[in-house]
Amino acid sequence: MFDLIELYVHWHAGRSRRQLAESLGIDRKTIAKYLAPAIEEKLIPDSEPVSDSQWALNVARWFPEINDRSLRASTWPVIEPHRQRIIDWRGADVTVATIAQRLRDDHSVDASESSVRRWVTGNLSEDAMRSSVTVPRGPIEPGSEAQIDYGKLGMWFDPDSGRRVAVWAFVMVLACSRHMFVQPVLKMHQSSWCASHVAAFEYFGGVPARAVPDNLKTGVERPDLYDPKINQAYAELAAHYQLLVDPARARKPKDKPRVERPMQYVRDSFWRGREFTSLGQMQTDAVRWCSEVAGLRNSRALDGGSPLKVFQAIEQPALIALPQNAFQLAVWSSGKVATDCHVKVGRALYSVPWRLLGSDVHARTSGDIVQIVHDGTAVATHVLRLSGRSTDFEHYPPEKIAFHMRTPAWCRKTAFEVGPSCVEVIAGFMEINAIHRLRSAQGVLALRTDAGNTRLDAACARALAVGDPSYRTIKGILAAGTETTTSDSPASASAQLTPAFLRGPDQFDTDTGTVDTALGL
Repeated sequence: MFDLIELYVHWHAGRSRRQLAESLGIDRKTIAKYLAPAIEEKLIPDSEPVSDSQWALNVARWFPEINDRSLRASTWPVIEPHRQRIIDWRGADVTVATIAQRLRDDHSVDASESSVRRWVTGNLSEDAMRSSVTVPRGPIEPGSEAQIDYGKLGMWFDPDSGRRVAVWAFVMVLACSRHMFVQPVLKMHQSSWCASHVAAFEYFGGVPARAVPDNLKTGVERPDLYDPKINQAYAELAAHYQLLVDPARARKPKDKPRVERPMQYVRDSFWRGREFTSLGQMQTDAVRWCSEVAGLRNSRALDGGSPLKVFQAIEQPALIALPQNAFQLAVWSSGKVATDCHVKVGRALYSVPWRLLGSDVHARTSGDIVQIVHDGTAVATHVLRLSGRSTDFEHYPPEKIAFHMRTPAWCRKTAFEVGPSCVEVIAGFMEINAIHRLRSAQGVLALRTDAGNTRLDAACARALAVGDPSYRTIKGILAAGTETTTSDSPASASAQLTPAFLRGPDQFDTDTGTVDTALGL
């Protein structure tokens, strides 16, 4: 039971019922009930003073069913001996409700929670009371601020997914006019957060100078009073719209009261008792509700005016004009470059220059393009993939990707630079099982590094002439220096007997299995 004597004393001193309800935590209807006898007996405020004892007699006469435990004289004295204990609890951020419970259960104090609350309000020391002091905020200039938050609306059966899902409301309130924009969403990720901002700015027809969001991860990566770290996608949006993002302090809802208070109103007026067939219909109805219902409500903060009319009169002209170019929504993510020179973005892998191996990089996805960014510089660009790998072999060290870079097409192109005989040899390699014989073709073309194009083409011609255009034969010819030997020379006759310039089958004695020494081998 609350303290009736305190109620009558404050009321008789001239305080309004609204002030009494806020300070004493009592419903206005309850206050009206207990003030009715006093008003009937014409004990009007600011008249002749009434003592506490006289009020006690009046209470006993008007409400005999109320016992003496509700009077101040019987509650505060039993609370007073626990002053220091209560001060210590308040210093440890223990709530008044918990203090009342502990006094009642642990110390047998026969006092209600409302009595303890009033005792705390009226009796604690100056230092203990200092933290509860609030400073009224002055008027907010039109177009200077928007407060933003998410609020849960409830559960809804989604016909697309065939299951019940949670629906959240993105709410942006212009602090001066109280005009609001509401967009129901199913996901509170980075893309949804930025897309809702864009939709809100288009609805208002302009951009406020300052945005005060909550410290959710889709907007703020690291909360800080002096230097908060803004999410990169959100920072891009703010730069595009010339918007200052000033997040509210962590766990300080009073930093954005104009968006905190209407959440219950949005749930009651827009959401509850309505049926929606799709998310699109829900969002369309929310925009209509903002203009036709919420925008036309009478607001005490606006002296009975409607938010929409105040918005149209003074706030809309003060908003920053929308940019001519549409905002390109980008999604940012981060990852570490693996040893295969790839970083994971979503369900796909994208290659990164090998010098960034083990580094933390950011990925910016916009449309069908994925950019890998390191230290503010784009180091790789890929076409968006839903899964799998997107690999640029130039991101690897040259010696690691020689095989992958020297494709059959590269081999044919390089052979033309060497000469016609080399073209014929490479064409033979590529004719059947090109992939399996690719290393042989690469090996032949690699011989030009030491031998040069002219010698290599001549060696290919000799190998073709003896009917063995293989890598080992061509390499042996170059090693022996016989690529320019004519057919009339002794070496040519020897070459005809030994096409590979190695120990061929006709150089062996089939009877003894020994090498024919007549060849000088």
